[in-house]
Amino acid sequence: MAIFRKIAISFAATSLIVAPVVASAAPTARAASAVDGQNELEGNSSWIIGLVGLLVGVGAIILVADKDEDSPVSP
Repeated sequence: MAIFRKIAISFAATSLIVAPVVASAAPTARAASAVDGQNELEGNSSWIIGLVGLLVGVGAIILVADKDEDSPVSP
């Protein structure tokens, strides 16, 4: 049961990280206005989503591969 608890905690932490990223990427209805001297610093944030996915995958592998060999032993 400990592995399921760890997985649940990792999914909760992932949702806390991913929710703002998804919310910021959601299209919103705004009034467009012309801006003079606009910079061209717009970027693609898909690499952030990929990085979060990679970190979640590595975390899941670490949780699954944990052998729990560090349990206490009475002398």
